[in-house]
Amino acid sequence: MTISIPSWFARRGLPVRVGMICAALGIALAVIGILRGNVPANPLSICLALLISGGSWGVVSWAVATAAVDVERDVAEGETDE
Repeated sequence: MTISIPSWFARRGLPVRVGMICAALGIALAVIGILRGNVPANPLSICLALLISGGSWGVVSWAVATAAVDVERDVAEGETDE
């Protein structure tokens, strides 16, 4: 009998996973913008572009996913009460 231990990604809650995936997409889009020359070539500008894009995409998608999970939980509790 083998016991599989879930990876660190699978152990996270659904909203956190959604936020991490969207943050990675935001960072990927920022990297594309950097490679196309839309960001000045100094390290601070590059770090800020990555931080702002990844952070904003991650936080906003995490908040939306958390709200959706809470609403679904409330609806499920309401259905069991009736």
